[in-house]
Amino acid sequence: MRDRRTQYETAGLDVADVDPDPMVEWRRWHDAAAEAGLPEPNAMTLSTVASDGTPDARVVLVRGADARGLVFYTHLESAKSLQLAARASAAGTFAWLGLHRQVRVRGTVTRVADAEADAYFATRPRGSQIGAWASPQSRVIPDRAALETLVAEVERRFDGRDVPRPPHWGGWRLVPTEWEFWQGRPSRLHDRVRYAPAPGTWRRERIAP
Repeated sequence: MRDRRTQYETAGLDVADVDPDPMVEWRRWHDAAAEAGLPEPNAMTLSTVASDGTPDARVVLVRGADARGLVFYTHLESAKSLQLAARASAAGTFAWLGLHRQVRVRGTVTRVADAEADAYFATRPRGSQIGAWASPQSRVIPDRAALETLVAEVERRFDGRDVPRPPHWGGWRLVPTEWEFWQGRPSRLHDRVRYAPAPGTWRRERIAP
């Protein structure tokens, strides 16, 4: 582990190379990762702060990205949702290592409107819809059999009809206040471009590796 090294031999990144709008640039990088066949290009490590002040992190899948921010869905009584409800700020990290790229984003977090959550929930596979009702996410359960029993109960409940969105399931929107685009370069002299907020726009600046 200590001696493993990968030399990043990729084209450089400069302030002039990125779009004035960081969401447009993020979309370009996401699409490039998808076209390159990288697994789960919308996977984001979401970092929050626990009630005791310590950091917490997990991977979520971004299901929406537009001028309003980055959207992911989850159980609203899960550990991450409780943390976000108590402290409405978070950080996200996208790692597209096959392209020697990383994007970091920090910002505030707001709940997604019910209508938007309903629309997305309706597109989910039925098994995932059932699971959203059945799983008491982040809570202790005795064993796998207990979870399977809960799933079977929900399947019986909704047998022969559509599964509605549970009241305890919804979405969060990470509203960026800062972005950083990272491109790997040789000798660990990586290129980093940061977007910082400015009145009515974004200020783009290079930062040292």
